[in-house]
Amino acid sequence: MNLIVGLGNIGKEYEGTRHNVGFMVIDELAKVWGLKVNIAKFNALIGRGIAKIDGREFNVILAKPLTYMNLSGRAVKQLMDGFLIPPSNTIVIHDDLDLPLGTIRIKIGGSDAGHKGVRSIKEVVEDPVIRVRIGIGRPERKEDVVSFVLEEFTFDEKPVIKEAIKNSVKAIETIIKDGVPEAQRQFNR
Repeated sequence: MNLIVGLGNIGKEYEGTRHNVGFMVIDELAKVWGLKVNIAKFNALIGRGIAKIDGREFNVILAKPLTYMNLSGRAVKQLMDGFLIPPSNTIVIHDDLDLPLGTIRIKIGGSDAGHKGVRSIKEVVEDPVIRVRIGIGRPERKEDVVSFVLEEFTFDEKPVIKEAIKNSVKAIETIIKDGVPEAQRQFNR
């Protein structure tokens, strides 16, 4: 069983914002795998079912925490404990200011680099989880970070992030099917 958690903020006002790119990937995975993410359980909206990847079937749980970004660790810990999922089978998808727009990086553990959702997870989950980081770019001025992550992508950025979301789906499928090292080889460019 694989637990795949997209980080983001709940509510219409946050839909389409840079900080919600994790939710966007969960929505795309649900579409690709024919799942619905609509059951409230363990402080998250979840969808549970079978992911068909290259002719093989894998049990998956897709999740969007209902705790808001800065408290994501609560939901992730409850999901892992409730479904008995080890960190090695837990994939967390989140935005990353330190990567150029549309870039994907896969890693296990590592620093939170100031990302409060990741920090929240690291505070409550002892062993490192698999992370799929999606670059959202960085504002010109450091003091604009909070407003920047809560803005929607611009018209010119939307095709880039749409492609990144599709590539993230492929990366996650590769992690599940072939393991983290193979996914890193293919997607960490």
